[in-house]
Amino acid sequence: MRNDELDEWSKALDGVASPVRRQILRWLRDPVSHFPPQVDGDLLTEGVCSDFIREKLGLAASTTSRHLNLLTEAGLLVATRKKGWTFYRRDEATIHRFTTELREGL
Repeated sequence: MRNDELDEWSKALDGVASPVRRQILRWLRDPVSHFPPQVDGDLLTEGVCSDFIREKLGLAASTTSRHLNLLTEAGLLVATRKKGWTFYRRDEATIHRFTTELREGL
């Protein structure tokens, strides 16, 4: 495995190390079931507004932002800015590669 691949998977492992971040990923797997409809973004195609995620977590905005940023830096989430808000959705291709590599590599 190349060094850049090791770095990528190390970030992904850090991303899923937290139970809070794993919960976010679970919710975003089926956002329609876990979040209310949004006025300015489709839950499936554009993702879930960070405010909805923060509210559901019951955490401070800064703490929620840190969790979302770690997942985004790990490549597990895609962040999209729209009308001053940030929407998050899973990066299914990266998650699939990560879980396959993890399953085959251990």
